[in-house]
Amino acid sequence: MIVEKLFSKHAALVFALCIAISNHSRAQEAKTTEEPFKPNSELALVISHAHVFEGRNESGEKQTLSLPSWSIDYTYKFTKRWAIGLHTDVIVEKFKVENHSKDEESEEIERSYPVAPALVGIYKLPRHWSFVLGFGGEFASEGSYALTRTGVEYSAEISKGWEVFGTVSYDFKWNAYDTWATGIGIAKSFGSAK
Repeated sequence: MIVEKLFSKHAALVFALCIAISNHSRAQEAKTTEEPFKPNSELALVISHAHVFEGRNESGEKQTLSLPSWSIDYTYKFTKRWAIGLHTDVIVEKFKVENHSKDEESEEIERSYPVAPALVGIYKLPRHWSFVLGFGGEFASEGSYALTRTGVEYSAEISKGWEVFGTVSYDFKWNAYDTWATGIGIAKSFGSAK
């Protein structure tokens, strides 16, 4: 019941973002002049849900979990198309998951508020889409796992130096469980203007 309410609220936010982005896209197409690119830094805050297919409920039965999470992303845009960043996800809940290690049999483990930073490379298409690929780790008191992160973002400028964006990412945790996340965020550019 709680998961359904959270999902419907999240879906409403994504729908509102799509409408705003659509309106913004039309306005951007009307512009004919483009400013020259200057390298800059960007700081973003993202609210999202992390989904775990190998989750376990209180009685140990398999259940897909939808967990609240936040992300704090730092990005340095060094060309118009390429950027690097440190994107850090934090799941703000304790949960149990079935761990699929290649060396051992499956076991149920608990994770307490895991933090997952990843060093990522970002490629931005000519319009609003960006693709993300990077490596990092997930850290919790119960143990740590290496991970590979992939993702896609759709962003729109809402005013000079400010962007709103939607994101979908997937974390492949090596010898462990995987998570995928959907979120909506806001970003502020610092330093030189775009």
